[in-house]
Amino acid sequence: MFPPLVPIVLLTLHAALVDCALTFKHTDPSTGTQLVCEGCAPGTYLRAPCKATSRSECAPCPPGSYTELGNYIRKCLRCSVCGRYEVVRTACTAHSNTQCACKEGFYLNKQHDICMRHSACPSGQGVLSKGTSDENTVCHVCSNGTFSDGVSAHHNCTKSQSCDCPRQHLLLRSAPWHDSVCTSCEELRDGASHLREILPAFFVHHSMSVKRLRRLVHHLPSEDGKKQGVTAALQLPELNARVNAWIASAAEKQIRQLPDVLKTIGAESYGERLHSKLQRIDAAMKQLCGAEGNEVDAV
Repeated sequence: MFPPLVPIVLLTLHAALVDCALTFKHTDPSTGTQLVCEGCAPGTYLRAPCKATSRSECAPCPPGSYTELGNYIRKCLRCSVCGRYEVVRTACTAHSNTQCACKEGFYLNKQHDICMRHSACPSGQGVLSKGTSDENTVCHVCSNGTFSDGVSAHHNCTKSQSCDCPRQHLLLRSAPWHDSVCTSCEELRDGASHLREILPAFFVHHSMSVKRLRRLVHHLPSEDGKKQGVTAALQLPELNARVNAWIASAAEKQIRQLPDVLKTIGAESYGERLHSKLQRIDAAMKQLCGAEGNEVDAV
């Protein structure tokens, strides 16, 4: 039944294509006759319209230009140039415009139609799904037993250490922003020394303003009792570097003074949180190892 119908279908399709062919009206300047001219195919443009004695003349689009549709324009369209934070996904051809994509580390914000940098998950959160050229990073809060002590657009939460090695004891359970703190009673250390382990993560998680960090750096206690020098010109990277250097070199006595220093510079809530962490470490050491340690309240 099917073969006899094929010629009829082909004829009908051909007639439809002829009827739908792009045409435009044009008045022949030499005769004043109104003509119906054929348009040009994609990848070409109209060099000259038809005349009573000749058809329309089309020409290929020159490099750097294109036409994607049938047309009767007198000049091809200029190829687009990829914008800021974009790279060429598909180069421009005579038949199609340049196709751009967001560069590595950026995604297309559809609301504003611009490429934006992938969001970094803050301390205490991990990457649930990494950003793509079309989607931003998706973050999630670290669950119990996991933590993230940095800011990243790539890393998920890390499993906390379990302190289950021989002669190891848990002093401080992990929080979403810091790892567990373990100790061995055979090598007793001051509780402040254990607090030092989470201090870098503490300052990452409780991100302070540049103004407050400058005050902190200026008031950090030292062995000789002298305050740090002028900090007014220091910016965030230098300030963080100074805080981390102090954490690495400060004596246990100076570490114990840090909660009060935070309160002195107007960061009372930060000082109270750090004070609470130190109290819990001291209490755990006393319970687990019989160590009296130093009283935090004596700071």
